[in-house]
Amino acid sequence: MRPADSDAGRIADVDALRGAALFGILLVNVNAFASAFYGAGVGDPTYHGVVDHAARALVAVLFEMKFYLLFSFLFGYSVTLQMAAAERAGEPLLGRMLRRQAGLLAIGLAHGALLFYGDILTIYALLGLVLLALRHRTDSAALRLAAWLIGMSAAVWLGLGLLQWVSGERLNRAAAIAQALTAQEAYRAEPWRVVVQRVSELPSVWATLLAIQAPCAMAMFLVGFVAGRRELLRNVPAHRPLFRRLLWVGGVIGAPGALLYAWLSQRLVGSGWDVVGLGVCVLTAPLLSAAYGSALLLGFHTRKGRVLAGWLAPAGRMALSNYLAQSMVCALLFTGYGFGLIGRVSPLAAGGVAALLFALQLPLSRWWLRRFAYGPAEWLLRALTIARWPRWRRVEGA
Repeated sequence: MRPADSDAGRIADVDALRGAALFGILLVNVNAFASAFYGAGVGDPTYHGVVDHAARALVAVLFEMKFYLLFSFLFGYSVTLQMAAAERAGEPLLGRMLRRQAGLLAIGLAHGALLFYGDILTIYALLGLVLLALRHRTDSAALRLAAWLIGMSAAVWLGLGLLQWVSGERLNRAAAIAQALTAQEAYRAEPWRVVVQRVSELPSVWATLLAIQAPCAMAMFLVGFVAGRRELLRNVPAHRPLFRRLLWVGGVIGAPGALLYAWLSQRLVGSGWDVVGLGVCVLTAPLLSAAYGSALLLGFHTRKGRVLAGWLAPAGRMALSNYLAQSMVCALLFTGYGFGLIGRVSPLAAGGVAALLFALQLPLSRWWLRRFAYGPAEWLLRALTIARWPRWRRVEGA
């Protein structure tokens, strides 16, 4: 049987796609937990073997800057489902969405301070308000704005990278290494020092997220919102020609961009060309993300793909709970909250941790949703959204 709506307003293909995006995000985030040098502009000095560099390059090519875009697309799509839910409930949309975004902001702030400095929920909460303000735009206007956001963001990074290269300005590697080592020591220390370090990094991390990820995330919000209004994911087979075109066009353009980004960001760090690589990635990653999403959606409607979708959908349905749980486990493994393994795990081993963790979340999500109507974080966010306590236990036969 084809993946179909599971509860009122739910679309199993959306949940399964969200589950796949969640895994891609984890494979990137685990590297930030495992090394204080991630995103520092210099390579981790403990990564010097061929396998280490190959594992990092693989993550850069296939996952970095791709799956958060897919997740952002689904966030925009889900806003149309929230609008439909508000209409079914006969409730004003604005108050409902403002409560939801406020709840997401509170969860994001706690997540960033206590578990993971690279929290994206805070940015999503703020950008969701922008999307809400833009909801009356026509589809064509929304798509033009999305293209403008991606194009202008890419142009800025390409220009900055070339300017850095022409000026001869280079990153102070010694200072960057010293800063990363100081952070690593703090993350291995007592829990209170871990929190202090996280909070101290939040302003710079949020500035980076706003500069690099926010414009593209907003663009994908808009694309997802348009797709939701057109109900593209409610009946994937009916739109198979579109998804096939996105798969081929996105792959042909996006894959070379991903390879160039990975090579420049890994081999020419601090030269300006790594920033040029970022600009290339900003421009092409949305297309590769579209190719990924299209391949998954088409695959979900094959015999083997239905099995995969059946496992992914529960994890995607409680994606917020799983995202927070991933950060909890990684914080326990890599910081002074628990084992303090930051700087002591290879990129390949970190990827193995991510794969094992997600493999455990798949059956746990299925088990949970057979008994409960929502994931724990989803239940809390829904309570804030509808301003009353939703049912907790799953109704027998639902």
